[in-house]
Amino acid sequence: MPEVYVAAGSNVAPELNLARAVAELAREYPGARFSPWYRNRAVGFEGDDFINLVAGFDTALPVRQVLAQLQAIEARCGRPRAAPRWAPRSMDLDVLLNGDLICDEPGLKLPRPDLLRRAYMLGPLAVLAPQLRHPTAHLTIAELWGRFDQAAHPLEPVTNRWSGRHPPRESGR
Repeated sequence: MPEVYVAAGSNVAPELNLARAVAELAREYPGARFSPWYRNRAVGFEGDDFINLVAGFDTALPVRQVLAQLQAIEARCGRPRAAPRWAPRSMDLDVLLNGDLICDEPGLKLPRPDLLRRAYMLGPLAVLAPQLRHPTAHLTIAELWGRFDQAAHPLEPVTNRWSGRHPPRESGR
């Protein structure tokens, strides 16, 4: 069963929306694991800081079905499907890796090309799965993070009431 790694980020009520996304991911994918949360500057536009994390889970579902579930979670967190790419967002869920799958199709490129250029993706993934081998770079995520210019792309750890605990449960569920 492939391991799937997903980046989650928000800069609109980020703690609330990330807590909801974590709960939704844990519900959809029992056994999901989560990195610490990090604050970083918006990339590609001027805006409030983002809070980001990476989730990992095992699933036998086809990657397109995983994408559909992630889009449904984004919608439940208040993100419209037609939201502009480089703009504030309540939730952004991106598949970084799906096992060793290498894919270059419209709407799906794996491994995610900007994984190796974005601290907010690579850093949390290095904490969550340091020994994982990148399928095209052929190095571990820890090795890739060690080579990354971390000083130029600082990540600030975020302490929140959900750090290091099970995801919050929504009332009525």
